[in-house]
Amino acid sequence: MKTDSLVRLLAGTVTLAGVALTYFVNPWWLLLPAFVGANLIQSVFTGFCPPTLLVRKLGWVDEHDVIHWGGRQR
Repeated sequence: MKTDSLVRLLAGTVTLAGVALTYFVNPWWLLLPAFVGANLIQSVFTGFCPPTLLVRKLGWVDEHDVIHWGGRQR
């Protein structure tokens, strides 16, 4: 999986979770998908994306931007 796919997967999952929580729990949960959207927009302009930063710090991304869960095999 490439890092771009990971970002889209996480954004979609958190957005759907926020909408479900809004429906079943409280309307204030709409702030969660709003935050996801704002984070996606800012990442386009700044290049900063927390999930990508995390997997890079863990050493799970190779030179082709492919994620190796649990780390790269040597």
